[in-house]
Amino acid sequence: MKSEKPKILHTIGGISMVGHSLAAARGLEPQVLAAVVRHERERVAAHIAELDPQAVIVDQDEVPGTGRAVEAALEALDADGERAGAGRVDGTVVVTYGDVPLLTTDLLRELVAEHTAGGNAVTVLTAVLEDASGYGRIVRAADGSVRGIVEHKDATEEQRAIREINSGIYAFDAAVLRDALKQITTDNAQGEKYLTDVLAIANDGGGRVAAVATADRWQVEGANDRVQLAALGAEHNRRILDAVMRAGVTIVDPATTWIDSTVSFGTDVTILPGTQLHGATQVGTGAVVGPDTTLTDVVVGEGASVVRTHGSESVIGPGATVGPFTYLRPGTVLGDRGKIGAFVETKNATIGNGSKVPHLSYVGDAEVGEDSNIGCGNITANYDGVNKHRTVIGSNVRTGSNTVFVAPVTVGDGVYSGAGTVIRKDVPAGALALNIAPQRNIDGWVLANRAGTAAARAAAAASLAGPVERGPVETGPATPVESPDPDVETPQTSRPTPTTEESDHS
Repeated sequence: MKSEKPKILHTIGGISMVGHSLAAARGLEPQVLAAVVRHERERVAAHIAELDPQAVIVDQDEVPGTGRAVEAALEALDADGERAGAGRVDGTVVVTYGDVPLLTTDLLRELVAEHTAGGNAVTVLTAVLEDASGYGRIVRAADGSVRGIVEHKDATEEQRAIREINSGIYAFDAAVLRDALKQITTDNAQGEKYLTDVLAIANDGGGRVAAVATADRWQVEGANDRVQLAALGAEHNRRILDAVMRAGVTIVDPATTWIDSTVSFGTDVTILPGTQLHGATQVGTGAVVGPDTTLTDVVVGEGASVVRTHGSESVIGPGATVGPFTYLRPGTVLGDRGKIGAFVETKNATIGNGSKVPHLSYVGDAEVGEDSNIGCGNITANYDGVNKHRTVIGSNVRTGSNTVFVAPVTVGDGVYSGAGTVIRKDVPAGALALNIAPQRNIDGWVLANRAGTAAARAAAAASLAGPVERGPVETGPATPVESPDPDVETPQTSRPTPTTEESDHS
């Protein structure tokens, strides 16, 4: 793989290759499952133990080859059984590999069933490939039984023309396997102890060697480089998408949609192009996700909409809307019917039912009550350079554009804030918070300090044209006014109530 990471720890569909293989093997409900490790032993063993704590870790010694790997496992399990008074391993021993991620428990069950029903000494899983280069070839006798397996490097030209290949996956009679492994040598082109030699030894001993051929070659495909890994990943994703669509999910463009095998869905979900869903993500009935959205470990409630969003470890409530161009960082919880809108970043924040953070805001280490509206450009200033602090905003709060909350601070229910307010102290329920500083206009400043600029020329021209006539303006008492944009409710107290409609972000 040309990687610092061991091959079998590379992932497809959100799970390592060995994770897929362990799951398929564990599905057989074996008496014991052993994992043989060698390369990057500590790292691989720790990963396997995390995925399957009941798996027995067996170390292969310096003798190379799959035959020695199986022999080491059998010796370890025999010793464990004798110490426990249960004796040596008997019955059927299944051997599979850590780099066949599309192998299923169903195919392994078919292999075991054929092995048991036929009373076989060995049963091998095979597949027929157009290009069998690199694989061991199945050599059959005249009656169709398996005479043996020849590795590619040891095969003759005639044998290399055979297209039926050995998957490396077997069911063995334990007694036959144990005796045959004692007879195998490393006298071959690779200097390895080949497991495939067991078949010839079993044949010579009068045992029956049979094969189960699968038409699904992907189940026996391994990955030895990143090209093969990508091909397996694409096929795995195709199978996941097929299953998801057949279960009632609309995927508009399967070619640009990637879904991990650990993701779950309700019915009538719609996934739009350019969407990736990873980890333990759950998407509720009727939700729409995408386009251009990546979610990892995110719960999306029923009927929610998530558009052009990057999110992780977050919860989006039923009927809520998120996006576009939204960043949900871990710990975000958006309540029912809530909104996190365009160019908003949230982190470790709970936003209550019906509350909205519509645009251009940062809400971090915060709690927002129900049915509140956080105005455009609001920021919870949560970090003092040493510690993070929390902002608590009540229910039915309306904040003006560019309000800054300097945490720790608490804002009570029903509070309004004026545009540009910096809230450094707690605000009691029902109050108006604002910072008033008189506006100062210095006449002639541009002509005096920016002579020769376009601004100066425009100012000079305006001066020659004389003052602009304006219509009458009512001069009643200063009162808060709401913007016509329902998402931006911005009280103004620095000037009289206007007679004309204000801009969205006034």
